[in-house]
Amino acid sequence: MLDHATFCVEAKGAVSAIHAALPDTFSVCRSRAMTKAQDLAKKENVMLRRTLSKMLVLVAILPVAASCRASGLAEAADADFYVCDGCDAVGERDPASLDWNVDLASHLEPGERLVLSGVVYQSDGQTPASDVVIYAHQTNAEGRYANGSSESVWSRRHGKLRNWVRTGPDGRYEFRTIKPGVYPSRNDPAHIHLFLAEPGQPPYWIDDVVFAGEFGVDDKYRQSRENRGGLGIVELERNGAGKWVARRDIILEVHPE
Repeated sequence: MLDHATFCVEAKGAVSAIHAALPDTFSVCRSRAMTKAQDLAKKENVMLRRTLSKMLVLVAILPVAASCRASGLAEAADADFYVCDGCDAVGERDPASLDWNVDLASHLEPGERLVLSGVVYQSDGQTPASDVVIYAHQTNAEGRYANGSSESVWSRRHGKLRNWVRTGPDGRYEFRTIKPGVYPSRNDPAHIHLFLAEPGQPPYWIDDVVFAGEFGVDDKYRQSRENRGGLGIVELERNGAGKWVARRDIILEVHPE
């Protein structure tokens, strides 16, 4: 057994050895920790660079994709601009034979008399447009496209109440007719169909003429309108002769390029 003096000497030596070894141990641990931290930082930096690269690619692609989508939508809209049921009927009359005003319904046609008139403007909404052919057709007072002739498929389908005008230098037009009736199915407001043909351009449809405050012309209907050719919802008034009068100004659409 060691005596007390010897034990103290050896114990002091062991403590000194431990103290001497601690700096090296801490240094190794610190070195390993720093190495791991650097490796992690490198990995995170690589991941960050990859993420940033992907984001930059997306930023570059998104405008192109949006442009392609817009172009596709525009092409689809352009393709549909002249597609309509009845546009061919516009060309059934020689424009040179047309006047700016006409009887759409004869004085013998049953129903309340109506005068529909207005001015056709260029797409700027201010310049009167001359030589624009307007084809109109409508139901009779009972809401039917009745008594069509065998002249063409459109004369059979559109019925007797149809006619054409051509605007003069002042852009004015006028149809003398009757107030159309609502379809027997009552799935639409009473209306008058209008189609246009500008010089040198294919024909196209514009919003129907409908009557404010009457059956079916509610907020939902208003919100569903495209306002092609301007607003088609008109106000009805009585003139001095007791006839209904309505004004429907028309603004020509900008044609697809």
